Amino acid sequence: MATLHEITDPADPRLADYRDLRDVELRKHLEATHGLFLAEGEKVVRRAVEAGFTPRSFLMAPRWLDGLADVLAPSEAPCYVVSEALAEEVTGFHVHRGALASLERRPLPPVEAVLASARSVLVLEDIVDHTNVGAIFRSGAALGFDAVLLAPRCADPLYRRSIKVAMGAVFAVPWTRLPDWYDALPALSAAGFTTVALTLAPDAVPVEEAVAGLEKVALVLGSEGHGLSPRWEQAADRRAIIPMRGGIDSLNVAAATAVACYVTARR
Repeated sequence: MATLHEITDPADPRLADYRDLRDVELRKHLEATHGLFLAEGEKVVRRAVEAGFTPRSFLMAPRWLDGLADVLAPSEAPCYVVSEALAEEVTGFHVHRGALASLERRPLPPVEAVLASARSVLVLEDIVDHTNVGAIFRSGAALGFDAVLLAPRCADPLYRRSIKVAMGAVFAVPWTRLPDWYDALPALSAAGFTTVALTLAPDAVPVEEAVAGLEKVALVLGSEGHGLSPRWEQAADRRAIIPMRGGIDSLNVAAATAVACYVTARR
């Protein structure tokens, strides 16, 4: 069972993995350097461990020990038990879900492995908001998508905020980063996927029409500000739009993904 260590000093060096969680740039550097990521909340911590990620340590308030006893029992990682006030002082925010875990990252699989048995795939270009990335993973998982591919500049799905918004879906859906941005979509087409770009391009057709009858489909989504790059928009096999009313021509990328996933799942 995980060894319990009661800690009362916020400067204790054993808490280094949990410091300054609101400083995005600092956290990205720390997590990349040490090959770790954080899971927040009982459900998310449980899902991360059940998905096979190895805990480095746990940090939690006493009231969460019983609820996560079955997760702690088989682990050899230390569990740092702190007051909720001390947890807030260390992390920089109120840890209202009571439990955190630091876990080891795994090497990303090659694209070919992620696509091996996939029929429905999400492909993200330069989506930089962690909340949007997490929401997209959650929609994809909920609606039966098999994989997610990310362009090199997309936000990290294993950043704490992404994991939290996704409710752990980043552990359930296979994903990886694309090594070649320029020819990523032609490569998917060559692998048997019809790439369907969500865009306001003049030749875009309703998404129901674009995905109808497709055996293997890759929905392609662009950045929050400018949408898809001209390269990806033109490289896609088809261009699609979500028909709208009321003078609105677009949705937030996470909302648009949810709609498009639902339509595609019913194709």
